[in-house]
Amino acid sequence: MSTTTDADTAKTSPDPEESGTRPAGRGRRFLARRDPLAWLLGCLALLGGAVFVIVDLAWNQGTFIAPLDDVYIHLQYGRQLGEGHPFEFNTGDPISTGASSLLYSFVLAAAWVLGFQDGGFIGFAVGLGIVCTAFATGLAYHLGRVLVNRAIGVWTGVLVGLSGPLLWGAASGMEVGLTAFLATAMVYVFVRERPRQRFRLTPLLGALLALVRPEGMVLALMLCGAMVWTVFAARRDEGRFRFGRALWCLFPLVAVAGQYLFYRIATGTFTANGVQSKSHLNDRPVFYLGEFVDRTVENVRGAVGFFNGMIGQNYAFPGMLVAFLIGLVYVFATRRQWRPLLIAVALGFAGIVASVSTLSSALIHELRYFQPFLPLYILFAVCGLYGVSRVVQRERFRRIALHTLLTIALLFSLAALPTWAVRFGWESATIRDTDVSAAGWVKGNLPPDAVIGVKDVGAVAYLGEHRVVDTIGLATNGFAEASNNGTGSLYEKLRELPEQQRPDYFVVYETWPGASMRPFLETGVFEAEPEMTFQLRAPRDETGWSIVPFNELGVYKANWVLAGTGDQPPRPGDVRDYVNVGALDSEEQHGYTADMAQPRVQPYTQLRRQGDVIDSGRYILGGETFTARNLEPGRSMTITGRVLPSGPERFVRVRVDGRDLGIWNLGPRGDRWNIRTFTVPGDAVTSPEVQVRLEPVRPLLSPYPEYTSFGYWLTQ
Repeated sequence: MSTTTDADTAKTSPDPEESGTRPAGRGRRFLARRDPLAWLLGCLALLGGAVFVIVDLAWNQGTFIAPLDDVYIHLQYGRQLGEGHPFEFNTGDPISTGASSLLYSFVLAAAWVLGFQDGGFIGFAVGLGIVCTAFATGLAYHLGRVLVNRAIGVWTGVLVGLSGPLLWGAASGMEVGLTAFLATAMVYVFVRERPRQRFRLTPLLGALLALVRPEGMVLALMLCGAMVWTVFAARRDEGRFRFGRALWCLFPLVAVAGQYLFYRIATGTFTANGVQSKSHLNDRPVFYLGEFVDRTVENVRGAVGFFNGMIGQNYAFPGMLVAFLIGLVYVFATRRQWRPLLIAVALGFAGIVASVSTLSSALIHELRYFQPFLPLYILFAVCGLYGVSRVVQRERFRRIALHTLLTIALLFSLAALPTWAVRFGWESATIRDTDVSAAGWVKGNLPPDAVIGVKDVGAVAYLGEHRVVDTIGLATNGFAEASNNGTGSLYEKLRELPEQQRPDYFVVYETWPGASMRPFLETGVFEAEPEMTFQLRAPRDETGWSIVPFNELGVYKANWVLAGTGDQPPRPGDVRDYVNVGALDSEEQHGYTADMAQPRVQPYTQLRRQGDVIDSGRYILGGETFTARNLEPGRSMTITGRVLPSGPERFVRVRVDGRDLGIWNLGPRGDRWNIRTFTVPGDAVTSPEVQVRLEPVRPLLSPYPEYTSFGYWLTQ
């Protein structure tokens, strides 16, 4: 896997020229400088990955099926890039940022160009992940040997090579294996280059690590700090500060800046689609700081529970997180030269947990965001058990204690490994039941030019061979915010598309993630009877959990006949402006805000049909604010609202530019919306733009005005 340290080589392998002998060829010279244990441990990981592939094939009648729909998202981006359509999820689409790994997309594209196509494409992805994990295993062995001793290296390699969650990620077809290799390689090369206090290859690996995963970016940046610290400390030995060396250590920052600059130039925002869709900062209509902290801390607690063995023992043996922390402290206390590295690793892991925990998907999909860092996590956990064993006084009993503790850890890994292999096969069969089956049906039964709206975008796009619109917004720009706001906003976003780009069919499920689809069926946007239904036949586990969040995946034909009927004014008059509540573009143009009377209550949008009118609306508990434009000052203005009161309080106070103009009765409660008007006198319209504010009649106190707001027409 890698060369031994210079000191070890001097002790175990005399220089061929000094000994008077020369290897017969380069192959023998290469092998003579390699530690066979590293290769043996790498082969252990290869064998483990092969077992996972065999289990997958056994569950799926000899065909490899990925255990996540997300795998097919990467394959689609890779194929498109390989065919000359970089980051266009559909040929001709704008560039999108649904691929969370820029580097992996280019690796897959290279494989496509080299001929790994059709079935060989996913085979390449899986093989790459397993091979990279094998190299990460060998590097983890070398790190343990250098940081502590050979025994620690061997135990680290064994535990990494037999790690169920790591092998699951390696064989999945995701970028887990590649990320694990780059993270472990960067730390290992840092260790190799640190004695010279000059880093040449480490910054390059850091740049690749920053491009392969956002979590890898966190670790790479922390290690940048460790490199600069080391170079700065070297001035005492060399008598001067090497500014050029320190500057080169910051090369990963160039990769980070380049990636976000690419996002900004290509899409108009620094935020990737995945973050727009899943981050606690963006995934709900209104951001509440307290709610953000609460949700993020809950994810942190969950991650700690998994990796300390408190939530089952499939990820870790009991107390593994404590052992990891002890390992960092032990090496920090006993190996002074590695202190910058250890601080960087500690801060990197803390940053990874914190950043991932801001995502609503942090603890799903077998914690795949954390899997690439398991080799380093296992390494320092083993170091921690070594540190614990040092409290034993007698050397013989100390060795017994160490190997006993590590044997227990190994038993936990071995006990969990079959579970992970079975889960891998079961989850892949679940994806076959649903997303892959739906993709096959779409390919064979729908018109070739049909546009398909989807929630799980990967398999249907990659295997279904149709143009798709991602209603969640990972692969289709602009849909993440609409989906996060609810069904009404999603409907408005879809109907705003040019007619030829609107979905002709939808392959969707009802549950989270993404907006509810039932209102599309209830309002007639979906035909009443599905074209096809795919039931989840793979059984859920004993807790009721499955890798997919639904029981049924339906294919529906779309009906856009009534699209736009909600925009028609319900009363005659000279319409000067129109606020389409629920349509995000209209809300933004009018500075619209939902002023909720209670924190954490979300103004989700809804979709409703009444007669031949379909309209989006937003749930309001409290009031609203918007700006009316294009007015003629001095003329009276009539506000016509389409509202559906649902609570006992049906009155709101109307203020225009802060002036109290009286109370507006929103009409009776019921199951049908009301058309209500309010007249603003001419002397209150003092400019072409006025701010209209609807607020509770009794501020602070319940009951608050509770209603659904569909839109406001301003006439003069």
